[in-house]
Amino acid sequence: MQPKYKRVLLKLSGEALAGDQHFGLNHEVIAGVVEQIVEIHNMGVEVGLVIGGGNFWRGRQGTNMDRTTADHMGMLATVMNSLAMMDAIEQRGVPVRIQTALDMISLAEPFILRKALRHFEMGRIVIFACGTGNPYCSTDTAAALRACEIDADMLLMAKNVDGIYDSDPKTNPFAKKYESLKYADILNRGLKVIDFTAATMCMENNVPTLAFGLNEENAIVRAVCGEEGLGTIISV
Repeated sequence: MQPKYKRVLLKLSGEALAGDQHFGLNHEVIAGVVEQIVEIHNMGVEVGLVIGGGNFWRGRQGTNMDRTTADHMGMLATVMNSLAMMDAIEQRGVPVRIQTALDMISLAEPFILRKALRHFEMGRIVIFACGTGNPYCSTDTAAALRACEIDADMLLMAKNVDGIYDSDPKTNPFAKKYESLKYADILNRGLKVIDFTAATMCMENNVPTLAFGLNEENAIVRAVCGEEGLGTIISV
């Protein structure tokens, strides 16, 4: 298999790393994801990662907590996932750097675009943590922002379903899967697949997105190689 893209931004949900236990880290799941990330890296693909934090903290979790405080807690959760992913990848012999949108100089570098690009040149994987560093922004928005900044060829959104449907396939057996969509369709139809801010950002900067199912066999590698029929491509 040959990669179709030279540089990608892969967005993983925190929940995906928890597997069936729905909280914390499932090391079997992480090992499977890492194996694919290392494989595409060894193909010569430059890989940036954004990981959510929902396996540790999600929103206000039913409390009346201040939104800004809750969002900052979510940013810290992304750092825990990023450290775990860095460790797992480096155990496979691939160098990784974490860059955070909030200063955590004892743990990681601050986000500096030129340093991130230099890491790619040096053959390193870069994990972007802490979202955008701002409350009221999702990690989808952070993934879109970093994809635009690093000039990624494709934003890969690993989901718990195998693409985008016109309704929830878990409750509607007749739900129709879209092979392709425009960003305007996401906004006009109110499709809740990616954050509207993320969709607008990618649309304005001409960065395509592939939404695909992480649970499908070798899905990340197949996505990077541009396999037809995998997931749903969103473009301008």
